[in-house]
Parts: sequence; C-alpha cells; structure tokens
Amino acid sequence: MGIQENEVYTPQEAISLLKISDSTFRRLIRKGVLKAAKIGGQYRILGKHLLQLLNPKLPAKIKKVYKKVLSELE
Repeated sequence: MGIQENEVYTPQEAISLLKISDSTFRRLIRKGVLKAAKIGGQYRILGKHLLQLLNPKLPAKIKKVYKKVLSELE
C-alpha cells in the first residue's frame, strides 16, 4: 500500500503506514514533526505530510525535532 499525496488518512492508517506506535504518532504531532488536523475529535493526516516525514531531505529543523523525539523513545 503506497502513500498518496492527496489522500486523507486516519490515525490508524498513518500508524500502520509509518510502522510506529500510537504514542509515537501522538508525540510526532505534539512536537510539530507531523502535521495533522483534528476533525470531529479525531486526527486526519494528509498524505503529503506523511511523505514529508519520510523524505530524507527534510528541513534541518524538522530533522532536529524528529531526532529528539526518537531519543525520547530510548
């Protein structure tokens, strides 16, 4: 299953695609690494934001925050 840039994903779909835990997903949103909109009390994520997270050419600021989040998991 590929990530479509203009598709809207539920948290469960995003977690499955990124292969991360629910707590990591929420941490990424809270830290601003992953952009999500809360609609009807539930997050929705655009595919382009998932692709930006997976892109190796992320802006330096996002890389720094992402590495910090990962270090908190250890």
